[in-house]
Amino acid sequence: MPSFDIVSEIDMNQAKNAVENAKRELETRFDFRGVDAKIELNKEHIELTAEADQQVMQLFDIFATKASKLQLDVSSFKIEKEDRHGKYITRHVTIKQGIDKEIAKKVIKLIKESSIKVQVAIQGEELRVTGKKRDDLQAVMQLVRTSDLGQPFQFKNFRD
Repeated sequence: MPSFDIVSEIDMNQAKNAVENAKRELETRFDFRGVDAKIELNKEHIELTAEADQQVMQLFDIFATKASKLQLDVSSFKIEKEDRHGKYITRHVTIKQGIDKEIAKKVIKLIKESSIKVQVAIQGEELRVTGKKRDDLQAVMQLVRTSDLGQPFQFKNFRD
């Protein structure tokens, strides 16, 4: 039976490149001259640090611009709460990897409501979709692409 997997992954090399490009732009920006601001990539999140909240959000805008130029979906980055220490504000940006249980259930509900004749199974942090016809699988792909679930999805392991 034809099948494919729905996953949500970010290429960490591209994320690293986006952070490096944002750092380079940060050094040349006039509005950040003399301001102690930095962007750092840790394993699963990005730290944005500056002296004011507005500057932190500008750092995220710079990063988001660089990420979108590298074909990374900006909706896969989630801004968390801010930490204040001294005169600095730090915001953590988490990188969404994998599909949570709640979003997986929303995707399954969306597919079942469309009445496309396929079966969907949760396998860890990805979804396996199987069906009798290749056209049904392609219809599911189109349905998931057009729906706004707050997370980008990729399709892999298409088997005929």
